[in-house]
Amino acid sequence: MPRFRYVAMDAKGGETEGVLDAESQTQAVAMIRSKNFFPTRVVEIGGKSQVQASVVRGATGKGLSMDLKLPSFLVARVKTKQLMIFTRQLATLVEAGLPLLKALRILLKQEKHPALREALNGMGELVEGGSTFSESLAQYPKIFDNLFINMVKAGEAGGVLDQVLIRLAEFMEKAEKIKNKVKSAMIYPLVVLVAAVGILVFMLMNVIPKFAQIFDDLLGGAALPGLTKFVIDLSYAVSHRWYIILGTIVPLIIVIKIWGRTKTGSYVIDKITLKMPLFGQLFTKSSVSRFSRTLGTLMGSGVPVLQALNIVRDTAGNQVISKAIMKVHDSVKEGDTMAMPLAAAGVFPDMVVSMVDVGEETGALPEMLMKIADNYDDEVDTAVEGLTSIIEPVMIIMLAVVIGTIVLAMFVPLISIIGQMSA
Repeated sequence: MPRFRYVAMDAKGGETEGVLDAESQTQAVAMIRSKNFFPTRVVEIGGKSQVQASVVRGATGKGLSMDLKLPSFLVARVKTKQLMIFTRQLATLVEAGLPLLKALRILLKQEKHPALREALNGMGELVEGGSTFSESLAQYPKIFDNLFINMVKAGEAGGVLDQVLIRLAEFMEKAEKIKNKVKSAMIYPLVVLVAAVGILVFMLMNVIPKFAQIFDDLLGGAALPGLTKFVIDLSYAVSHRWYIILGTIVPLIIVIKIWGRTKTGSYVIDKITLKMPLFGQLFTKSSVSRFSRTLGTLMGSGVPVLQALNIVRDTAGNQVISKAIMKVHDSVKEGDTMAMPLAAAGVFPDMVVSMVDVGEETGALPEMLMKIADNYDDEVDTAVEGLTSIIEPVMIIMLAVVIGTIVLAMFVPLISIIGQMSA
């Protein structure tokens, strides 16, 4: 009997290798799947041609296959909005009663994005070859994350794929909506800040040097007030030593970015983000909404609670929240409740902890989590509106203080000069 060497992925995405005896390549693939593995390569040992059995293209059992992988730069270009539209369209087609394979073929015909077209083509061939939809999604991890794959897997297991796809589409639409609102709240202060820095640099490079020349001519080297001297020295540094300033700032930014990618750095930065004045509450409410909606959607779709918590931890987008979710996971694993570690984390408001506690007691935790998410979506809307109204006067006051300080620094010596000339 022929022997086959295989490489397969487990449910968590880890790779495993092994050897088995089977009558054909198709039987080998079926045996591997029976072990709850998803085969990515099956090679006959000692055959005339050791060709990879590509599950990506669908093993035919004839020993002919191809190993298909998308270029990473191509896959990474699929934006959230494009994936959201694809999910909504697929949910609509499946809900209308179309077979999954036919729905994928329809979407393939109208899809223009090259990476998504390649994924749809590969997934269609996988499904046609006998793979499940979740297995085909797992072959494109840079397009479909663990949240997407596990929800689809739960929908397939429960026979409610159409409902899960609709939930996924609604989840992505609401998450994108919240994300855009937070971004819009950040745009205005950034624009004002850039304008303020531009005005400041212009004054330091073009206006202050002329005043410095006037003071030098009229005062004949006499001592200037401390504030005036500081502004003139700053102007000289910006005008003539700008390369030193850039040489200090740019490496500092690079070091902070590299440090921010470490476990400790990302945790510290995320913690500072949640404690920021004005914006901290907005980021906290957004994170709580994301946590509640993701966990509620997963549990409502039939994903086991421990697996759902692992997915939520990986998709939280904030290390402080992720650490708190890990403690919740450990608590649930030991048979305890979610409410206690949520309260101990110091991130989740008391109302959230109380509602989770009630949800656990009544057995309606998924529904309670969705109510929390809806409530905090409304609070994010209110916070964005309030922030927009507060930021404008704050930025104007800051700009007035900076410009006013420079003007004051220049006019104090002028007043002294005018007084001497009058005398």
